[in-house]
Amino acid sequence: MRLSGKKIVSLVHHEFEDLELWYPILRLKEEGALVHLAGERAHEKYIGKYGIPAISDFAFHDIKGEEYDAILVPGGWAPDKIRRFPEVLSLVQYFEKKKKPIGQICHAGWVLISANILQGKKVTSTPGIKDDMENAGATWLDMPVVVDGHLISSRRPPDLPDYMREFIKVLEAN
Repeated sequence: MRLSGKKIVSLVHHEFEDLELWYPILRLKEEGALVHLAGERAHEKYIGKYGIPAISDFAFHDIKGEEYDAILVPGGWAPDKIRRFPEVLSLVQYFEKKKKPIGQICHAGWVLISANILQGKKVTSTPGIKDDMENAGATWLDMPVVVDGHLISSRRPPDLPDYMREFIKVLEAN
């Protein structure tokens, strides 16, 4: 399997976009990766926008960036909650500093904005936060997926196949 031995953390909170959380997790597991969910509290049940639950493996403060090969931030309304945790922002900044893959889709750009890592980057997101992304110093592109080095961004659920194809390529190369 292409990603055997790779370990990824995905962030979660209530009102995540169900497909944007689960599709990447399942694709990565299909390729042999180990994926952990981190939320505000460990072993907490979080409910997606369409009612699909997800139970966190760890709390945000339990996650050590050096133990993971990549990070995923799903969209929905969860990113507006996730970005309020200093330990999450530090984690995203760690992945940025170490040039480890960072995946973000839809409203997940809010987390990267709050982590202050978008200056000079090329990204995409849901068009609804285009101005936020640009005001954070990014160049926003209306494309299904944008890869800027180790940062992989996507717009919305119909773009998930393109997003994961590119995320997996970047993760394989790291």
